[in-house]
Amino acid sequence: MIKQYLPLIGLLFVPLFVLFIERLFLKRLKFYWDIFKFIPALWSLLFVLYILSEEVKLPASLRLIKDKALWVVFILSLSLLTSRLVALLLRMYMNRYRQEMPAVSLVVQASKVLVLLVGVIIALDKIGIAITPILTALGVGGLAVALALRDTLENLFAGFHVLASGHIKVGDYIRLEGGEEGFVEDITWRNTVIRQPSNNLIIVPNSKLSSSIVINFHKPDSELAVIVPVGVSYDSDLEKVERITIEVAKEVQREVEGAVPDFEPFIRYTAFGDFSINFNVILRAKDVPSQHILRHEFIKRLKRRYEEEGIKIPFPIREVYLRPLSKE
Repeated sequence: MIKQYLPLIGLLFVPLFVLFIERLFLKRLKFYWDIFKFIPALWSLLFVLYILSEEVKLPASLRLIKDKALWVVFILSLSLLTSRLVALLLRMYMNRYRQEMPAVSLVVQASKVLVLLVGVIIALDKIGIAITPILTALGVGGLAVALALRDTLENLFAGFHVLASGHIKVGDYIRLEGGEEGFVEDITWRNTVIRQPSNNLIIVPNSKLSSSIVINFHKPDSELAVIVPVGVSYDSDLEKVERITIEVAKEVQREVEGAVPDFEPFIRYTAFGDFSINFNVILRAKDVPSQHILRHEFIKRLKRRYEEEGIKIPFPIREVYLRPLSKE
């Protein structure tokens, strides 16, 4: 009796065996795993169910339902496979050829949803469900859905607006009007993710981002001026101060990683301060993170050089006049 069912038992182990092989070998190949994950096991299960159903004498009505159910699952799984493939190819294409708009979750997710929607429509058509009445019903109820999902749709379209404008893209360093700043990590269907220099994440709704004032430190390019305020004592020779300061600044521009080596630094005297003559030294960094090490090295080297040249950096001084007490 058991021998009679051995072929059926063997067929039932086929999906488990395929799943084992898939996780053992395919998972090591990330490219193929991202596309075919669980699909071979599902298709082998559908094949086994089809073989088993053919062995069992089913009534015509149940056989029709079985055939339609297997077709629907197969079409949906094929749609899922296609959506993964399209999303992966789209991400690779945009990262390689469209540097002005790298692949972001919003674009990839929209492409996957579109492919899956086409698959659902084909599956419904395969089982004989008319699409036109469904589309009509969706059109009638669209206003109610739009009102219920107003915030979600607002963020979705704001995300597309941010991408289409080209003013902000993944990898840019931006500062929001509230003072928050960091690198744009991703733009999803609802939020824009910003990574701060401290490695924390800021989650900003797309609608807030599109309507706020944003400084993009990567537009029109990533280079930026680094302004370092300095003060020297009033008895300093300003010509000598300017010459020594420029020498140190040029040395920093050439030697410090992250500085623009061919930039000519300069200084501009700004004011007669309470205890010093003040000026700004203008350096240039390749990007925002590089400005900190550039400023750091310049201040260290400038202080050491000023000490060697006898140039004084004064500290605050206040003169206090004491009036003698009047005798009554």
